[in-house]
Amino acid sequence: MAYRPLADEIRPQTLDEVVGQSHILGKDGLLRRIVDSGKIPNLIFYGPSGTGKTTVANIIAQRTNRPLHRLNATTASISDIKDITADIGTLMAPEGVLLYLDEIQYFNKKQQQSLLEFMEDGRITLIASTTENPFFAVFGAVLSRATVFEFKQITAQEVLPAIDRGITLMGERLGGDVVCEDGVREHIASACGGDVRKAMNAVELLLNAAKKEQGKILVTLEDARTVAQKSAMRYDREGDSHFDIASALMKSLRGSDPDAALHYLARLLEAGDLITAIRRILCSASEDIGLAYPMAVPIVKACVDNALQLGLPEARLPLSEAVILLATAPKSNTACMAIDAAMADVRAGKVGDIPRELQNVHADSAGLEREQGYLYPHNFPNHWVKQQYLPDELTGTRYYQYGDNKTEQAARRYWEEIKGT
Repeated sequence: MAYRPLADEIRPQTLDEVVGQSHILGKDGLLRRIVDSGKIPNLIFYGPSGTGKTTVANIIAQRTNRPLHRLNATTASISDIKDITADIGTLMAPEGVLLYLDEIQYFNKKQQQSLLEFMEDGRITLIASTTENPFFAVFGAVLSRATVFEFKQITAQEVLPAIDRGITLMGERLGGDVVCEDGVREHIASACGGDVRKAMNAVELLLNAAKKEQGKILVTLEDARTVAQKSAMRYDREGDSHFDIASALMKSLRGSDPDAALHYLARLLEAGDLITAIRRILCSASEDIGLAYPMAVPIVKACVDNALQLGLPEARLPLSEAVILLATAPKSNTACMAIDAAMADVRAGKVGDIPRELQNVHADSAGLEREQGYLYPHNFPNHWVKQQYLPDELTGTRYYQYGDNKTEQAARRYWEEIKGT
């Protein structure tokens, strides 16, 4: 008998057996009601790998009389789509077909468009899956003809029943009673990162390699830790998880939560993504801390330089220092808001002529020199003199507003006294 992976053999055959996804597959879940009705619309399943997207598509296929075709967008082509559509209306598929298209984000616009005519008149019922946000990854016309359901990451507690079924099945395969050390099941459930397929692969590998004594199959916690190491990491430098983790790091710094910031930094570093961590940290120093603590910029830059010179794993030390500093520092986004407001005016065409006093006098053509009238501030008390700097059209415009932190308020008081404002 041909080898069959445990993950495939244990795949649920009914919606009740699907792990997790109670928000859409529970008793009153919308997707369950759609499947039970037997009237299947075009569907897009979005979520991490190993969360049941393909399993649910298979269960749906069993509920319809239409022939099921499967394509993986990483390898399929236009000719594969033409082969499927050629059967429509024939004895092979008199009522159309059900097409399960995995990883639809890898189909380009032309490939996705080739499905539209058949989706429109119902000859193809499309069930597509993607690990990327479909509102960015799927062509708008396809998206408008389908209903999106999000499959959420499965919790460790939800994975445990599947692990138990897998252990039982492997015991039957190997002809022995499985004895697991305390913590084995829980460790696999936690380390699989919500991916049931990973959990089943870990169970299969563990039991196949387990020691056998007197008809018992002994599974140790040490072996479980070895098999499952780092498997909880969900990371793809081109995928949603990359941007989600980077965003979470930046927002945790902005939100002054050092523990959360360290968590997301650790996830980036465990994945070996030093550059993303550095970019977010450098950005936060100016965007979120800014003028409330200007010294954050040179301190963080020094930490980053140290990290780049050290490389991983030692780079974690200066980056940890930088993250804790930023998360616990006073916050101000006044510099960010000020430049954004100024750039918005420039983009809107609010520029005007530069006042004559500020123009480069050396740029005047020979014989056309004019009195510039520039007042040199250092020649006046407190190194300041009233003078127009903005173009006439923008006179009086305020881009920068002092923040409420002590550093910016001290600067405000200093200049108000000098300028008499």
